[in-house]
Amino acid sequence: MSRIIGIDLGTTNSVVSVMEGDSPVVIPAKEGSHTVPSMVGFSRRGERLVGPLAKRQAATNPEGTLYAIKRLIGRKRDDPNVDEAARTCAYKIVAAGNGDAQCQVGDLVISPEELSSAILGYLKEIAEEFLGESVSDAVITVPAYFDDAQRQATRDAGRIAGLNVLRILNEPTAASLSYGVFDEECTGQIIAVYDLGGGTFDVSILRLSEGVFEVLATAGDTFLGGEDFDRRIIEWLAKEFKADCGIDVLEDRLAVQRLKEAAEKAKCELSRETSTEIQLPFLATTEKGPAHLSRTLTRETFEDLVMDLVKKTHGPCEEALEMAGLSAAEIDDVLLVGGQTRTPLVQQIVEQIFSREPNRGVNPDEVVGKGAAIQAGILCGDVKEIVLLDVTPLSLGVEIRGGGFVKMIDRGATVPCRRTRIFTTTADNQSKVEVHVLQGERELASANKSLARFELVGIPPAPRGTPQVEVAFDIDSNGIASVSAKDISTGLEQQVVVTPTSGLTPEEIEDAIEQAEAYRTEDRDRIAAKRAKGKLQALLETNEKTFKEFHSLLDEARREKVEETFLACKKALGADDGEDVAQALESLSEISRILTEVALFDPA
Repeated sequence: MSRIIGIDLGTTNSVVSVMEGDSPVVIPAKEGSHTVPSMVGFSRRGERLVGPLAKRQAATNPEGTLYAIKRLIGRKRDDPNVDEAARTCAYKIVAAGNGDAQCQVGDLVISPEELSSAILGYLKEIAEEFLGESVSDAVITVPAYFDDAQRQATRDAGRIAGLNVLRILNEPTAASLSYGVFDEECTGQIIAVYDLGGGTFDVSILRLSEGVFEVLATAGDTFLGGEDFDRRIIEWLAKEFKADCGIDVLEDRLAVQRLKEAAEKAKCELSRETSTEIQLPFLATTEKGPAHLSRTLTRETFEDLVMDLVKKTHGPCEEALEMAGLSAAEIDDVLLVGGQTRTPLVQQIVEQIFSREPNRGVNPDEVVGKGAAIQAGILCGDVKEIVLLDVTPLSLGVEIRGGGFVKMIDRGATVPCRRTRIFTTTADNQSKVEVHVLQGERELASANKSLARFELVGIPPAPRGTPQVEVAFDIDSNGIASVSAKDISTGLEQQVVVTPTSGLTPEEIEDAIEQAEAYRTEDRDRIAAKRAKGKLQALLETNEKTFKEFHSLLDEARREKVEETFLACKKALGADDGEDVAQALESLSEISRILTEVALFDPA
């Protein structure tokens, strides 16, 4: 059985892990880092770049660099949060035919699922190189407050990447696994997991007992995170620069990208220092010449800029405690998850909310990824006697006549779960019933998120109110819902035609899989070409040194042949034709044999 990997697909950075013996291990990226930038870029030459390569070109090609993709997955373009993302991203966000938010780079329009699949595919490659075997199965984490559409979209991204997603796992639950699964002292504890990452915020209350991890409540905000903290610094810098030079650099995408990189660096430094220097030479050009930005950002100023963002986490924490029926004093430990929890102000607010100092003993960047690996270990039997009892973050129900919303499964219900309810017709001789499935907490159906519409067809003619249609809601362990319906009068379950209101269709997923495979082939070819060029370069240098030392031992014809071959090799190195490189290598191998013979039989 092939290994199962655990993936923390983050807004800013992602992590891939695997169980090695009894312990979860974070698999290092090709550059040695334990995290991979969640970025996808398209170079001006049309090449797709993922992870560190995408981040490296962001400063010079901001329009072609896509980041914070997780904030768009499973969302409609008319979602107000997407408007905020559009304001902060250098790239364009447009609407697909079905209204889904999609990213645009030049003439290319690409879905968040496809972009996320590129990141997942990169993580898959890292894992395969590390393990020395192919990988097909994975556990992928998502924010606990992700709705059904966002979870389905994440699963679709995994499928496009060539992964069989065995489980969609809530990030706080994954963190709790990493925290307590191997520590007997945690047994009997009630913990709060405060997860503030790059783009989302979650808080979950869990009870840890003998091998059972029970989620008591969860709450959060799927559009609150480090990206917003960065934006506050960017806007502050832009305001200060405009006051000095009269130029609004927020209209310049290249300048905004430079500000973003400076903001990220400054934010990290202020977690350790009380002030940081921000120097951006040649940020803009005025009539007087180049204009430079030079500012000192103190921790006090930074905290003033982001205070309201940090305070926004207070409400969900109180809500989760109330849903769990607990007070802050009953929490035994508070686990900090997500890179943004390194901010001293965040730690202070957490201490105020829970009246206790938070636990800083885990790496906030790696704890979720390691928890995903532990869940993978549970699924394949390497980790035994562990049971996860998670909850659904939002209520599920249907629209009724008059536009009301009837809840079938309340938020906080332990998953997996199943609920049924009987519905009927509203008109005489009605031959079909449309069931509109929604997710949310509002009593008005239109105020909640539409998931799907189901049509039960073939109902026998009868006066209104007579037919009985049983609608069944199921939520699996991934938090993903499915709905079925049957006509009670006939006793036969009818086929339900599901028309998704968002996300990729099966046909679009298959197309995306083919495109992803084409990219993978292209990437492999590009890597092979680079390796061939490297081999050619090294062989050329070796032979040039040998030729320089022993050329006098060759007759004129062979000297000319060697020089012509060297020239052809240099031309091949300067071009992008793989066949030319292969031919040059073959020719150079022959020259290498000639020069070796000459060197070996040197009379000296």
